[in-house]
Amino acid sequence: MTVSPRAGVLAGLADVRAVPADRGGALWRLSEAGRQLDANIIRVPPGERVARHAEADLDVLLCVLDGSGELETDAGRQRLEAGSVAWLPRGIHRALSAGADGLAYVTAHTRRPGLAIRNASAVAAAAEPEPEGGEAACLLSRICPACDRPAEAIDARYCSRCGCSLPT
Repeated sequence: MTVSPRAGVLAGLADVRAVPADRGGALWRLSEAGRQLDANIIRVPPGERVARHAEADLDVLLCVLDGSGELETDAGRQRLEAGSVAWLPRGIHRALSAGADGLAYVTAHTRRPGLAIRNASAVAAAAEPEPEGGEAACLLSRICPACDRPAEAIDARYCSRCGCSLPT
């Protein structure tokens, strides 16, 4: 087993609080090669929300680091505050809204396999198809790379704030 040279503490609550409260989006991403886990620290600015969506393939664990807000699922609304931990099973529809101080949380889920280019004859001969990957979990595909704001529409292609193209 190969251990990442960055194994151990990668970020802290002080790092999250050092970023201005009005800056939304991904503040940190686990990006070490060979990992089996994806994790992200996301901030939703005060009064903003992450639109209703579902993650079809992965369970997601969400832990609130700072601020407060609300989690909305088909089962109803639940208050989120620092220290809250929520399990979001795959397929469940959810939305998040930030309170007056914003909402910063970490998400963790199994790493989604990446896309691979394969020889067509090798694919046809395989007994089981290889995983294809898919859209990024935790809304990272909807975070604007220019201003770090989350897009509200699930099918948004451009940031409504600055007009930058969203990641595909």
